[in-house]
Amino acid sequence: MTDYEAAILDVDGTIVRGEALLPNVTDGLSTLEDAGIARLLFSNNPTRGSDHYGEQLEPHGIDVDPETVLTSATVSAAYLATTHPDERVYLVGSERLEAILEDASVELTDDPDSADVVLGSFDETFSYGTLWESLRALEDGVPFYGTDPDTTIPIDDGRIPGSGAILAAMEAVADREPDAILGKPSAVAAAAAMNRLESDPERTLVVGDRLNTDIALGKRAGMTTALVLTGITDRDDIDGAEVQPDYVLESLADIETIL
Repeated sequence: MTDYEAAILDVDGTIVRGEALLPNVTDGLSTLEDAGIARLLFSNNPTRGSDHYGEQLEPHGIDVDPETVLTSATVSAAYLATTHPDERVYLVGSERLEAILEDASVELTDDPDSADVVLGSFDETFSYGTLWESLRALEDGVPFYGTDPDTTIPIDDGRIPGSGAILAAMEAVADREPDAILGKPSAVAAAAAMNRLESDPERTLVVGDRLNTDIALGKRAGMTTALVLTGITDRDDIDGAEVQPDYVLESLADIETIL
């Protein structure tokens, strides 16, 4: 028996690092399944849709229904389609995010002067010209959103700049912060997760490797939080941090210790 009926699991740094499966995470996933705990994967990766993680994890024997996956890209697309219908979105982001937005019937524009909304995200082709155009798009005070706050992204051999780094540059030139971040740890993200799981926050567990996104999401929504040390955060980062996890685990493989 367990107090939990659902678990929100981060992916990058919790289940995988880059394209590689982290050691023994299948043990943790099996533990959750054996306990009858519903599972939702929630990645702040703004370049991936819901189908990607099933394709990535299937070779490892992990079955993932796309309906049990959220990403900052899919949450952002759903939010913009609902709250800004028929408005033109100027995107600073990847081609993959562009495709996800278009699939959600979000209207995009390449003209910064015709933007009704601006969305900032991870963009590996980000340049001075992109920054200049984003400044033009933001000058009239249009709604400004970010997909996620992650300043870096873990890869196989280190880290690369993430959406948070792009957003910081956009904020600096426009002299304004985003009106909202749509991925973790936002209220938008928490609501999307709870709607998908249909569970009570008090009986939901959040597991991830970032204090400012995964753990903050759980704290915001009244869930139990567990930080794993297989990603961005290490034990030295926890001391004195504003957001504190309820549990600290070496990896997802140790999830049984808190069930």
